Amino acid sequence: MGIEVGKPAPDFCLPDQDEVQRCLKDYRGKWVVLYFYPKDNTSGCTKEAQGFTAMKEEFEKLGAVILGVSPDSPRSHRNFRQKKGLTITLLSDPQHQVMELYGAWGMKRSRGKEKAGVIRSTVLIDPQGILRFHWPRVKVAGHVEDVLEKLRELKGK
Repeated sequence: MGIEVGKPAPDFCLPDQDEVQRCLKDYRGKWVVLYFYPKDNTSGCTKEAQGFTAMKEEFEKLGAVILGVSPDSPRSHRNFRQKKGLTITLLSDPQHQVMELYGAWGMKRSRGKEKAGVIRSTVLIDPQGILRFHWPRVKVAGHVEDVLEKLRELKGK
């Protein structure tokens, strides 16, 4: 199973940091920045989340919401948001079912060993639920700006 640009984004429901179920279909009519990250409170993940938080208003002006997904629990997400001053919505996928749907879970090399884990990636979903762009392997530096630029391009702004 995989995702394909131009096709409908796989629907899902996951609990957010407040244990409220969030479903992709609830965001119809808005652009969705759905990004997958490995772990709360780690340096790269913190940088990425703070970047999206800092640019949240710019995304909102373009009609977009930002949803971060990791295997961490809602409680971990609450602590992460509080500790780092984050305002974006974080979703919990401990069984990595949604990550697998979106190709964000797979084999990675770390310290010379291969093991399954979160593949840092992002997708951009349009207001009709169609996957419009996919960043399959993200480097944190400059990524938030790249996503914002691509959203502006796709919206023709």
